[in-house]
Amino acid sequence: MPLDNCVREQTNLLRGSGEGNIIARIGAGGRKRVDAKQRAGLRAAEFVEEGMRVGLGTGSTAWWLVERLGERVRVEGLRVRCVPTSRRTEEQARSLGIPLVTLAEAGELDIAIDGADEIGPGLALIKGGGGALLREKLVAAAARRFVVIADSSKKVEVLGRFPLPVEVVQFGWELTARRVSDVTQVESVLRRNANGEPFVTDNGNYILDCRCGAIRDPARMGRELKLLAGVVESGLFVNMAHLAVVATDDDVEIIEQPPSP
Repeated sequence: MPLDNCVREQTNLLRGSGEGNIIARIGAGGRKRVDAKQRAGLRAAEFVEEGMRVGLGTGSTAWWLVERLGERVRVEGLRVRCVPTSRRTEEQARSLGIPLVTLAEAGELDIAIDGADEIGPGLALIKGGGGALLREKLVAAAARRFVVIADSSKKVEVLGRFPLPVEVVQFGWELTARRVSDVTQVESVLRRNANGEPFVTDNGNYILDCRCGAIRDPARMGRELKLLAGVVESGLFVNMAHLAVVATDDDVEIIEQPPSP
């Protein structure tokens, strides 16, 4: 379904004191203007209500979500229990005093909020640029409502411009990479750190990045990748997101996925 057929709501973020407080904490020498990623993260934090079990995403946009939630916990006394999707998010949340639990302890989540590398038609997503795609998918799948947050540059008509991450086990990864390439029809490149060593996920796996260019049927590709021995998970999130908060430097757009007929 084209994005144009999704329900859109244009709204201003500047409601309440959240944005002003965050800017104040940056300090007088910081930027006075809130950029798109900040705007999306701060707005999404307002979906969290008292007593909720919340999945906390990973990445530069989700960072602002966690910052605002920490502020609400501290200033408003907001009571929540949160499940982080990465060690980075866990460390940030703990530093802000946000109560954390494991996914097993939380059970079903009320809401999960996370960023995306691309948002396509029907709120199909590519995620995993930060390397946390497996935990992100597990947390999103456990949530009654999954909200994706991003700046407007992430909204596309066809997924695939951003390299598709595929998480694979280390053992025999070279053979797995060939199988992944057979499905994606492009080279599968092992992700590496700045020092040239293979990037290792929080789960001890490798990531293959696939520059697909255009993914015309993301649901089918996701299914085919999951069938491959050695593949743990792909960065295709299809029929998972219920709502997207997409921001520019001046506005925020709420895109709601209508329920299936």
